[in-house]
Amino acid sequence: MTFDNSKTIISLRLKLFAATVLLLIFIVLTYVGKIIKYPLLGMSDSVWTLTLVGIYILILILPLYLNYQYIYFSDEGGNIIFRYFTSGLIGGKKNSVEISKNTFSGFKTEKRLFGRIESIILFQRFNEGIAKYPPIYISALTREEKVKIYKSLTSYLPKL
Repeated sequence: MTFDNSKTIISLRLKLFAATVLLLIFIVLTYVGKIIKYPLLGMSDSVWTLTLVGIYILILILPLYLNYQYIYFSDEGGNIIFRYFTSGLIGGKKNSVEISKNTFSGFKTEKRLFGRIESIILFQRFNEGIAKYPPIYISALTREEKVKIYKSLTSYLPKL
């Protein structure tokens, strides 16, 4: 099975672009063109500007705070492959984890912030012991994609 969450990440980028365009249009119409007359709905231009900038910053910061990552997952062939990078305002370093199905030792999930931030930690068996990989944040995956990963990883757990 192979999949990625590129549609989710593209949607996130489009929302950020739309929010940027709408904020710029508001600023141009309010301060440059003076087309919008205030008070509007009982609020001054300053209150509207602060409110819209606050919403914009929330849209900008929330994916960074929730650790949204682009994730490519594949378990075809002899390896389990995760490729991932942070997909917020500034893209992060690209990472890849490839674990042979024969040396895959297990995985652990962690949830924080009422289950909004979710990660997987992979383990690999070596002669020297068990290696623990850094967390892969799966917060941007859909519930179905998470279930697919869990089922796949569970099927490769070592048999006792």
